[in-house]
Amino acid sequence: MSDVITVTGNVATPPEFKVTTGGMPVANFRLASAQRHFDRSSGSWVDDGTNWYNVSAFRGLAEHVAASVSKGEPLVVTGRLRLRAWESGGKKGVSIEIDAETLGHDLRWGTATYTKQSSAQTAASVSEPNTPPVPAAAEDGWAAPGGADGTRPALHAVSETPF
Repeated sequence: MSDVITVTGNVATPPEFKVTTGGMPVANFRLASAQRHFDRSSGSWVDDGTNWYNVSAFRGLAEHVAASVSKGEPLVVTGRLRLRAWESGGKKGVSIEIDAETLGHDLRWGTATYTKQSSAQTAASVSEPNTPPVPAAAEDGWAAPGGADGTRPALHAVSETPF
């Protein structure tokens, strides 16, 4: 069982893109999430420190991170949480890591332009497990319901048996 977490914050380090010896693309960066609360006595927001996360993205997501994310940008990251104890030079600590499943820019703070990966790029990249195919978009930029050819998927009978 794994813990899933969603965090908002700012990219603290430029994403580092690498390809493993096995050929898997990986992107790593640090995310800073400032903790704030409203102080009713002063009527203002007060900073409560910053949480730091090491974020890793794999396969196609890693390639998209390398092409889309820069230091200082606000992001929303969802992924599997990992806590790792470490020891170095007599110091001990815990590293908080997120294996990203999805991420995107936090649109509260600005705008973004989305560019869909082409079918040729999708076929050439490493496919992620259990990812359904996305219908191709028509010239107007919208995908037809049920598929690129406009056909709708067949409806399946629903069982009357209670669960």
